[in-house]
Amino acid sequence: MAKSPEVEHPHKAFGWAAKDSSGVLSPFHFSRRDNGVEDVTIKILYCGVCHSDLHAAKNEWGFSRYPLIPGHEIVGIVTKIGSNVKKFKVDDQVGVGVLVNSCKSCEYCDQDLENYCPKMIFTYNAQNHDGTKTYGGYSDTIVVDQHFVLRIPDSMPADGAAPLLCAGITVYSPMKYYGMTEPGKHLGIVGLGGLGHVAVKIGKAFGLKVTVISSSSRKESEALDRLGADSFLVSSDPEKMKAAFGTMDYIIDTVSAVHALAPLLSLLKTNGKLVTLGLPEKPLELPIFPLVLGRKLVGGSDIGGVKETQEMLDFCAKHNITSDVEVIRMDQINTAMDRLAKSDVRYRFVIDVANSLSQSQL
Repeated sequence: MAKSPEVEHPHKAFGWAAKDSSGVLSPFHFSRRDNGVEDVTIKILYCGVCHSDLHAAKNEWGFSRYPLIPGHEIVGIVTKIGSNVKKFKVDDQVGVGVLVNSCKSCEYCDQDLENYCPKMIFTYNAQNHDGTKTYGGYSDTIVVDQHFVLRIPDSMPADGAAPLLCAGITVYSPMKYYGMTEPGKHLGIVGLGGLGHVAVKIGKAFGLKVTVISSSSRKESEALDRLGADSFLVSSDPEKMKAAFGTMDYIIDTVSAVHALAPLLSLLKTNGKLVTLGLPEKPLELPIFPLVLGRKLVGGSDIGGVKETQEMLDFCAKHNITSDVEVIRMDQINTAMDRLAKSDVRYRFVIDVANSLSQSQL
C-alpha cells in the first residue's frame, strides 16, 4: 500500500494543492526527500503562476494526478547542499524551472537539451525515479538535483526573476534556435501576456524591430510606452493587416486559444519564420500554399535546456530584463487563477511564498 504524501519522505513540507479537477487549491501537508549527495535543498521565496498551472490544476490536458501542487517558476535560498555539490553554497539565491531531472545519458541530454529527453521529470505532476510524485513551488521547500538548479544573478529581484524560468526561456530558446536575433530584423509578437511581454523585452535587447500583434487596441499604449515595442498591429483591422502584408521576418505566436494562422503567415516576408509557443486545446488549421509560395517555415519550441536557461538568465540580467509581476499572497491563489483564466493580469502573478505561506491557514 502506497504511503500518504505526508509520510512518504522524511522531511515535512507544506503547500497548497488542487485535490480534483475543480482546480481549487487548498492547504496541503506532504513531505520532501532527504538531501542526497547531488541535491540542493531550497527554501522557496517566490513562485510564479504560469498558465500551465491553471491547465494542470483543472486537468484540462487530461493527465493531472491529484493531489497536485503546481509551480515551476521557483526562486529561493539554498539551505543545504550534498557532498558532491560544488556550484552552489548555503544562502545562494537560486531558481528551479520546469524540469527537476532527466536520464542524463540520451542524445538530447548530451546536447544540453534535457527538455526533450524522453525521460525528463517535470517539477510537478510527474513521477520521480523512486516512484513518488513531484510537487511544485506552491510550497515552502523543495529538494532538487544540482544539475537542474539555476543561479539567479545578484542584480535580479527575486519576484521579477521567477517567471523568467518558464516564460523567459520559452521565448528566448526559439529566438536563438531559429536565428531570430539579427539586429534590425522585424519581429512580430502575437499576444501580450506572460510570454509576449517578455518576448518584447528580449527582442528589443537583441536589436530587433518589434511589433506587437493583438486582436484589439486595448494594450497598445502599454506595448509602446511601457514595454518599448516599436509598433502595434490590430489583427482584427483588415486595412492595417493589409498594410502590414509581407513586412515581418519573424513571428512568435504566444496565443493558447484556437486562432487562424493564415493571417499571420501573410505578414511574413519570403523566407519568414512563424514559431508557435501556445498550446491550444484543439488543432490549428495550417494552410500550405503560403508556405510553399513564400518558402516560409512554421515551427514550435518547448522551454530550453538547463545550460540555455542559465544563458537566458545571464542575458536578462545584463539587459535589466525582468517580468512585470503582480505579487500575491498564497491565500489569494484561487482568485488569481480565476483572473488568469480571464487574462486579467499584468503580466504574471507571483506568489510571495516565504511571507504568506503559513500552516495556520489550515
